[in-house]
Amino acid sequence: MSVISSRQHPLVRACREAARGGRDQPLLLDGWHLVAEAVRTGLPLAQVAVAVAPWSDEEAALLDEVRASGVPLTHVTGNVLEAMSPVRTPSGIVALAERPDPAIDAVLRPSPALVLVGAALQDPGNVGAAIRVAEAAGATGAVFTGASADPWGWKALRAAMGSSLRLPVVVEPDLPAALDALQQAGLRLVATAPRGGTPFVDAALTGPTAVLVGGEGPGLAPDLLARCDTLVSIPMAAPVESLNVAVTAGLLLYEARRQRVDGTR
Repeated sequence: MSVISSRQHPLVRACREAARGGRDQPLLLDGWHLVAEAVRTGLPLAQVAVAVAPWSDEEAALLDEVRASGVPLTHVTGNVLEAMSPVRTPSGIVALAERPDPAIDAVLRPSPALVLVGAALQDPGNVGAAIRVAEAAGATGAVFTGASADPWGWKALRAAMGSSLRLPVVVEPDLPAALDALQQAGLRLVATAPRGGTPFVDAALTGPTAVLVGGEGPGLAPDLLARCDTLVSIPMAAPVESLNVAVTAGLLLYEARRQRVDGTR
């Protein structure tokens, strides 16, 4: 078994470039959990690099699956793996994978659709956490628009804990175009407002719905709020004025889930 020991190897450069992100770059999957989810969901892998043994039985079984699928598997020293991985304490495996690019209609199935729309969520950790809570609450997909952080960046992928590889996630920089597409598909637009909206537990969320959450700090712009069908607010005890965007998304999506399961508001 040959082992790469040079930090100047082309694969190291490829991983570093992928970590910097960009629509023309592959995904950088860091960690056994993400690589395992990629294999389970059928995400096309271009390359897997793993630090030399020892591996657990579960890790060895995953490597056998990678080999059986024909994906190139490269063994590297721990020092080289540290150069490939963007995290402070690498777990021992990284992979380069094909970047998904689903169309917006992918988030509409099954009916009635429940779609999370993130407008200008700039923190990749919040983007990943929002995707994770969307999957947990039974949303049919997520759309990230405007100046949102890339949901396919390594930080967002790690925060989503594999949810991005299972839930349809769409990147649409043009927010008005995204909202137009959702409305044309019959979804009601429900936006969060810090105050003055319908209490979120009183809003009707059983039909095809898109839940809009705004970026950290400024929230949703007035012109975007004006085009939405319903504005909802979350009661908060003073002096708190806002919640983390993933928490906000979770509250609304779980309320939608409750209404759909119970059949009541």
